[in-house]
Amino acid sequence: MPPIPGLPSSWRNVAEMAKKARAMKTITIAAFILALLAVPAHAQGRRQQGGGEETRAKQDTKPKVDEKAYKAALERIPEPKEKYDPWGVARPAEPAKKTR
Repeated sequence: MPPIPGLPSSWRNVAEMAKKARAMKTITIAAFILALLAVPAHAQGRRQQGGGEETRAKQDTKPKVDEKAYKAALERIPEPKEKYDPWGVARPAEPAKKTR
């Protein structure tokens, strides 16, 4: 690098180091962005390994849902006496009616 007129020699070294630091920062940011872009692509390429027969065997051992038992269980649930109000706590209580 040619000497910069008007700057002492120690300042020339600082200017060179600043240029190198800026270049290194740019390279680091570019590498970081490329790494971020590569992560989703890497995740899309993953496959489950092996266990083809094992997973089928697990699916076969799951109990079958009995529709009649399900409907009977739903009928046994008692009906609530008053309607459930999820916002009841958040709203103020209704004012008492005034009689004349």
